[in-house]
Amino acid sequence: MFKLNYKRLLSFLSVSALAFASMMSTSFAAEDTYATKGCDPVQVVIHASYGGGTDTTARMMTIRTRRYLNSDMQIVGKRGGSGAKAQNYTLTRPKDGCTIMALTESHLYTLARGKSNMKIGDLVGVARAMEEPTFIVVNASNKELDTIEKFIKRSKKSPILTAIASIGGTEHIGMYTYSKAAGVPFKAVSFGSGAQSLQALASGKVEASLLNPSEAAALMDANKVKAILLLHDQKLADYPGVPTSYSMGHEVKVVTTRGYAVLKGTSQEIIDAISKAMVKAMKHKTFANYLKGASLDPATSPAGTKVWDKQLKENYAKAEAALKGLGLIE
Repeated sequence: MFKLNYKRLLSFLSVSALAFASMMSTSFAAEDTYATKGCDPVQVVIHASYGGGTDTTARMMTIRTRRYLNSDMQIVGKRGGSGAKAQNYTLTRPKDGCTIMALTESHLYTLARGKSNMKIGDLVGVARAMEEPTFIVVNASNKELDTIEKFIKRSKKSPILTAIASIGGTEHIGMYTYSKAAGVPFKAVSFGSGAQSLQALASGKVEASLLNPSEAAALMDANKVKAILLLHDQKLADYPGVPTSYSMGHEVKVVTTRGYAVLKGTSQEIIDAISKAMVKAMKHKTFANYLKGASLDPATSPAGTKVWDKQLKENYAKAEAALKGLGLIE
């Protein structure tokens, strides 16, 4: 069961300091010798801004992973095209484990929509860093929608106005997936960013949105939004009154993940070595404290290549099906 403690978010300041320190250090004593020791350095390719969540997570991962791989690790930013530039750059690199691509859901949508030269079959997932569940939230003052039962009943009269950051993005696909399973009509309203979506929900311009618990906490504490459903198979310990989609008979799981992959064709020895090193690093207290600061469970969030590669391909298939259902791809 997930355990949330939002006071731990204050630890991000110290975490950021650790991440900065990791950038300054280039020499580590190796605890093990792995196949990537010849890399100079291992590149970790990210698609997002430096200082953002993907960047910070990658830097925290490298603090211990570089020691276990006996190789320095460099964060390489390739911004643009919702991951397309990062994907195309990765495709130009040798299949030797010296280039690792950081992945989020946005990469899967870009792949499914054919916005880059990369295909899902070009990748092998080596390790998952984190997995965070998703709430359906409504405006806290809207008593007509303050339970999932009322939400479903009300949707039969007219589609639920749902705030999303972008068409074909995580909230859009997540709400579509739930609506198909539960028979809940909805109308997506795109605001161009997550922050603007939240403002629209809090002001009552729309009726619902999808948020991770770490995103929703402050708004819930301020009584701006209310979580009425968790799109997962496990309840959250800090929100025992919020039912899960599974408990409602709808087997829909919507999660936000961050993980890492290499190009298919990389030797299994190297894949296993990177996976082992990353999982070991992410279960170390340095990264574990980072996960706890984001209200995630370090015992369950990190996962190795067997689990992560399977989940990655399953998540892609679900994303592709949703995008087809939304009419965004053929």
